[in-house]
Amino acid sequence: MSVAHDNHLLLIIDDEMPIRRFLRATLSAEGHRVVEADSGASGLKMAAQQPPDLVILDLGLPDMDGLEVLRRLREWLTVPVLILSARDQEQEKIEALDGGADDYLTKPFGVGELLARIRAAMRHAHQGTGATAVMAVGDLHVDLATRTVTLAGERLTLTPLEYKLLVTLMKHSGKVLTHRFLLREVWGPHATRESHYLRVFVAGLRRKLGDDPARSRYISTEQGVGYRFATE
Repeated sequence: MSVAHDNHLLLIIDDEMPIRRFLRATLSAEGHRVVEADSGASGLKMAAQQPPDLVILDLGLPDMDGLEVLRRLREWLTVPVLILSARDQEQEKIEALDGGADDYLTKPFGVGELLARIRAAMRHAHQGTGATAVMAVGDLHVDLATRTVTLAGERLTLTPLEYKLLVTLMKHSGKVLTHRFLLREVWGPHATRESHYLRVFVAGLRRKLGDDPARSRYISTEQGVGYRFATE
């Protein structure tokens, strides 16, 4: 379904002409405006001249590493950045996400998944900075003012850390959150290597949400990288 009324400007930074051509056709059909760069330097220049609403960035660029492009973009640009790369090593995904990327897709990728990731990133970006009294995903509701959590109308009893973990995940719905980010946000900067804390608490939270890891409705696992909370 076309979303031409949104008229978002998307910047593609990728040195592969077939990929850029395919992305332009796919994204233009969805109503987006698309601009392209075939190198890191030209991508940085284009982003500075006309800030986009979202960046699709390849890591394997001819003139500089994509992680360096991401670092420079994040010095001043706050819009979502979606990494699109043939590299599939977990450590590189973690470095990109910790470096400020909003999501990561490995080539080859499905069109449906790409568009879904873009929609999720744009929704998250448009949530703004204003306070939200209630967060909701499906039947799950969190009232931030009263610190109450309900699922299908039934109140859930969460520990303080489970509540903090849930709120952190929901505030970033649709975005991959690395283990290090979640540990820092929930347990503090001293706990960034204590990944066993996270596994235990995610498992407990899933049980209370009735969330089957094999067919996750709320919390999905990005293997070796982190977790993603559903957007709807």
